Amino acid sequence: MAAKNLVVVESPAKARTLEKYLGRDFLVKASIGHIVDLPKSKLGVNIKKGFTPDFHVIQGKKKVIEELRQAAKGKENIYLASDPDREGEAIAWHLADQIGEDHHQIHRVLINEITRRAVLEAIAQPHQLDRNKFDAQVARRILDRLVGYQISPILWNKVRRGLSAGRVQSVAVRLVCEREKEIRAFVAQEYWSLTALLEGQVAPSFEARLVQWQGQKVDNKNFRLDNESLVRQIMKSLEGASWAIGEVEKKERRRFPTPPFVTSKLQQEAARKLGFQPKRTMQIAQYLYEGVELGPDGSVGLITYMRTDSTRIAADALAAARKYITGRYGQKYLPEKPVMYRSKKGAQDAHEAIRPTAMEYTPERVRRYLRRDVFALYSLIWDRFVASQMVPALFDQTAFEIPVGEAVFRATGQQLKFNGFMAVYTEGKDEKADKDERDEEEREDESMLPDLKAGDRLTLLSLEPHQHFTQPPPRFTQATLIKELDEKGIGRPSTYAGILSNVLDRKYVILDDRKLLVPTELGFLVTDLLVNSFPDILNVKFTAGMEKVLDKIEEGREDWLKAMKRFYSSFSRDLKRAEAEMRDVKRQETPTDIPCEKCGSMMVVKWGRNGEFLACPRYPECKNTKNFTRGANGDVQVAEEVEVNEACEECGRPMQVRWGKYGRFLGCSSYPECKSIQPLEKPVDLGILCPDCRKGNLLEKKSRRGKLFFGCNRYPDCHFATWDRPVAEVCPKCGEPILLEKVTRRAGRIRRCHKKECDYKVQVLQ
Repeated sequence: MAAKNLVVVESPAKARTLEKYLGRDFLVKASIGHIVDLPKSKLGVNIKKGFTPDFHVIQGKKKVIEELRQAAKGKENIYLASDPDREGEAIAWHLADQIGEDHHQIHRVLINEITRRAVLEAIAQPHQLDRNKFDAQVARRILDRLVGYQISPILWNKVRRGLSAGRVQSVAVRLVCEREKEIRAFVAQEYWSLTALLEGQVAPSFEARLVQWQGQKVDNKNFRLDNESLVRQIMKSLEGASWAIGEVEKKERRRFPTPPFVTSKLQQEAARKLGFQPKRTMQIAQYLYEGVELGPDGSVGLITYMRTDSTRIAADALAAARKYITGRYGQKYLPEKPVMYRSKKGAQDAHEAIRPTAMEYTPERVRRYLRRDVFALYSLIWDRFVASQMVPALFDQTAFEIPVGEAVFRATGQQLKFNGFMAVYTEGKDEKADKDERDEEEREDESMLPDLKAGDRLTLLSLEPHQHFTQPPPRFTQATLIKELDEKGIGRPSTYAGILSNVLDRKYVILDDRKLLVPTELGFLVTDLLVNSFPDILNVKFTAGMEKVLDKIEEGREDWLKAMKRFYSSFSRDLKRAEAEMRDVKRQETPTDIPCEKCGSMMVVKWGRNGEFLACPRYPECKNTKNFTRGANGDVQVAEEVEVNEACEECGRPMQVRWGKYGRFLGCSSYPECKSIQPLEKPVDLGILCPDCRKGNLLEKKSRRGKLFFGCNRYPDCHFATWDRPVAEVCPKCGEPILLEKVTRRAGRIRRCHKKECDYKVQVLQ
């Protein structure tokens, strides 16, 4: 018997899971993402005709659309079950436009979690397509297209081809650049601390720190011990002094659990604790949401929808969590009533927080069915959710005030009294600036103090001065940059992974050896040009304000066309001014007093693919180039050709560090007689498990000719290698752990399964 209803979802994995729940009356098909989009070859927005978008069928999707049209024939109902967010709403509208006919009953279903109960409820209570949400997504797409496609050509003309600007990505790069400028401008200041090791009538001995001198509080804000002589003066004044406990403060301190995950917090914590890049985190979370094969249970969606900024939890999920906590940890770990968390201001409350869909699927139960990285993320989500519904941890905190002469010392310590939620989970920490001081304070808080009372005499065992230096603000990690974007209201949680991926791919920002974000010379240059020419687009408050406008459009409180006109009136003026006035870096030549050793002309500073370099002004007649450095006063100095302790494989002469089209490399010192070269850059660990041996990690490497390729770090034991970039995304057709991504002029960005026998292929939207 033929199915009476058609359900359309985005991915084959989600389709398989829904088919299991819906039964024979429902045919479930996948659109495999978007089916229409703006064209890649042109702006695709008719500004003069009310910012009309020129949506067209994506290359390769005509066959998908035809299959969906055939599947829709004769069906009583069509249910559009794309993801329950703005982007999913846009997909639903485009599906309705392409496959819907007047006699069809088109329904929109919103599935927050892919469980039998949730799916059946969604089908039983369908919605109408949401015009406001669709308009908000179209407005975002048009905004991003206007900015990207109209600023990028200016950068191509003024700097070099291949550069891009983005409404949100450029602000993210600016934040990284401004942080780096703060770090470079930072001047470290010396300061000292003074620590006394004391002993009372009962063990143990303990440390106390100078916190007040001559009535002034000692810290880096009010009064700093900024030199050794001052510290020695204080120490001398304390010689022969009597030490005793002045005041004892004892109190019970409670530490509360953190809320269940929202998208941004999940990305931050997965970066801190698992070392996952945000893009990888979202790919794994999508996989967990859409359905995982669990042996006899079949395909099961293990977590709720992963794009959300709400901390709300459904009543039945709270009840299940409380039952689990009682059974696993005991009644004393369960609060009297469910813990409710307030979402941040402006949060979209359509979806719950990210949580497990069913408490029966414990990490232990599903572990054997999950890859290592998938299991790690699921466990993180599980632990955070369970801990969020447990009682606070309790500490006994004690502080001793010890006045001696004109000084006051303080000792603090705490003892864990009851672990509460910490039995399951504690949140990770980000790097802070004053690391020395923070570490010392944390050691004090973790120390145990003896049972002493006010007036008890103390023996001074030692008095130790310690030198410190103030630290610059730390570089952003991917986690802390996401935190900054989220707190400033820039972009949406669902966009952060893509933003960070873009700025790294474009080489505006790179990751150093500690996985910290460092702006490149190109990143600085482009940011400075854009800040000068497009002050609104690069303004943090303006960008955050546009997000609020998009929210208002979704809520029906703002007309999207009026918002577009408002934005474009000032943006178009900036465009015209930038075309005429932006610094022409590509053609700019700064004279120097350095002669070309080949023809005698005075060399000039130019900008190239790898930043600034010295070039002969008689190019192309003379093609001499040099690398250079700048002195303390900014003067240009030819960089020495650095020989390395490595011999040429062909002639045996020393190799030298050189620059070329693909960056730094080793070249033979006897060039041009010997043209041997070797790659210099260290391989970059992608953090992706090798799909062949399942033991090693994939590395980004360079061939002898400077071309990028990707291979397993266990070579020669494992010979996996590919020219196409691996992506930690599960193939929805065969379940292999990675896809391969390739960018061509004709087809754009394409992802395919790495297995040759699997024909899965999809075009990726920019």
